Amino acid sequence: MSDHEKNKKIIKKIAYTGVLAAFIYIGTQLHIPTAIGHVNLGDLVILVAAYILGPFSAIAGAIGSMLADLTAGYPQYAIPTFLIKGIMGLVAGLLMKRNGENKVPLVRKLTAAVVAELIMVAGYFGFESLPFMYGVEAALGSVVPNLIQAAAAIIGAIPLTYVKLFDRIRV
Repeated sequence: MSDHEKNKKIIKKIAYTGVLAAFIYIGTQLHIPTAIGHVNLGDLVILVAAYILGPFSAIAGAIGSMLADLTAGYPQYAIPTFLIKGIMGLVAGLLMKRNGENKVPLVRKLTAAVVAELIMVAGYFGFESLPFMYGVEAALGSVVPNLIQAAAAIIGAIPLTYVKLFDRIRV
């Protein structure tokens, strides 16, 4: 691969990362309020981004989700969200490794999605359990809404990974 082709591939990856970060932001803004946060569609987009970008989806997930928290009035969540959503995208992207036929088997997609969403549930529970946040008892109240968000993300994202357009733009 020539330097020109490598540069073109890097620019394409950066552009898709920016676009997907914007979609993650929008998906996160589409939310239902809960007692100590909200349930949103941002994770669904992070999982699709992991399919398209691989581990590079960590950047889109971290930036898009953090900006959504900042503009939605949750600045105390900005740094934890950046870390949690970034790790989600990284892990999902690593686990969605393509096989010899350049495809990602369904079992691998499901494994990646479930592991990423467990990172989200555990990450927010850990953060919200801290004494300067809500404490363990109150943080338990966010586990069920986060599991609902996780299930919705998995149920929505897996079928989207079969959209032919996403196969053509995968980088």
